[in-house]
Parts: sequence; C-alpha cells; structure tokens
Amino acid sequence: MSYDLRRLRAHGVIQRIPRTHRYRLTPVGHEQALFLARVHNRLIRTGLADLADPGQPTALRTATRAYDKALDDYLRRAGLTA
Repeated sequence: MSYDLRRLRAHGVIQRIPRTHRYRLTPVGHEQALFLARVHNRLIRTGLADLADPGQPTALRTATRAYDKALDDYLRRAGLTA
C-alpha cells in the first residue's frame, strides 16, 4: 500500500495531511477520478453490456470476434497454440 500511496503522491493525485496518516485528493486527482468514473460509466460498462447481450450483432461484438479470430490465426501460424 505504501508503494501505491507514494506513486499517487508523486503524480500529484493525493497529498498527505500533515501530522496524520491521512491523505486528500488534490484538484488534479479529483479531475482524474471524475474522468475515470465517466469513462467507466459511458464506455466500459456499456461496451461490456453490448458484448454480453445475445441479441442482434453489434459493431463492437463483430469487431471483437474478428480480433479474436485474427489473433488465433496468428498464434496458430507462429506455433503457439495450446
């Protein structure tokens, strides 16, 4: 945990409250936290739901299947299949 806290402090995401073992978000850290929350809500959660939905094929599902097939073909040609 100290490693993670040290890295967050080094990147300006948190700052230590003097004479305590507590930390607070910096303005930069707050902006980054909001950005990541929005990315999760708008992209990751909806994208994963789109992939898991067994309904109509979507562009994301089609692209994922094409990527998986291309990767499998590449690994087969390289002799790295299990």
